[in-house]
Amino acid sequence: MRSTWTRVFHGISTRRRSSLKSRARILAPVVVITLLVALWWVAVAFSRSPIFPTPWQVVLGIVELARQGLLLRHILASLFRVTLGYLLAATLAIPLGILMGWFQGAYEAFNPLIQILRPISPIAWIPLAILWFGVGDLSPMFLIFLSSFFPMVVETTAGVHTIERNYILAARNFGVSSLKLFRLVILPAALPQIIIGMRISLGVAWLVVVAAEMIASTSGLGYLIIDSRNAGNRYDLVVAGMVIIGAIGLLLDGLMRHLEQLDEVRWRYGD
Repeated sequence: MRSTWTRVFHGISTRRRSSLKSRARILAPVVVITLLVALWWVAVAFSRSPIFPTPWQVVLGIVELARQGLLLRHILASLFRVTLGYLLAATLAIPLGILMGWFQGAYEAFNPLIQILRPISPIAWIPLAILWFGVGDLSPMFLIFLSSFFPMVVETTAGVHTIERNYILAARNFGVSSLKLFRLVILPAALPQIIIGMRISLGVAWLVVVAAEMIASTSGLGYLIIDSRNAGNRYDLVVAGMVIIGAIGLLLDGLMRHLEQLDEVRWRYGD
């Protein structure tokens, strides 16, 4: 009887601790953001400078953009470019990374070129992108492709390289076919590293699209920021654009974090 009550109280205690941890995870960032907004408001009040909008002015700026239909238009334009450039990069980078990780000859052939191009900032490609593709969607998409491609191919290659060879040898000893070996061993083992590369690439792509749209586009959140600055010094809209960029970036990163936590993505070697 005592053992039963002990288990009951232990279960209640465990649930309470879990609930407190969940609340703390939500409450902590809310407190930090609230303090930051308060400091922002105080700093603007003391400076009394027209180039520093208050948080409330930024909120009104977001409402203004939403009422005019510009907010959704620019958000969709940026997401469209990121989606296409990112998916194209994933389509090419992940198979190439698997190839380089599995075949030493492919690694020796492609790795030097990748290591030469990888350190070049995507922003450095902007003049050539405008020259080749003009001002519009293609230039930002090209830059997003470049910024997304290299983290994915590098992480995918590393994921395949770090597979424990004992599992591969065991599978081959049991006569597992190459296709089944890839499906049950190689891909599940490399998948966590692939997802890490995809997460890094998505964050970089979101950074790059904003910079590219400031120079090589006539729509998107990057264009919204630079246009608000140039067409009337609307600093409230500048900061509003920055806040929206940060919020969308947080959502995208949250989606990738959720993907990392799926059981199918964790380290495993097939069922």
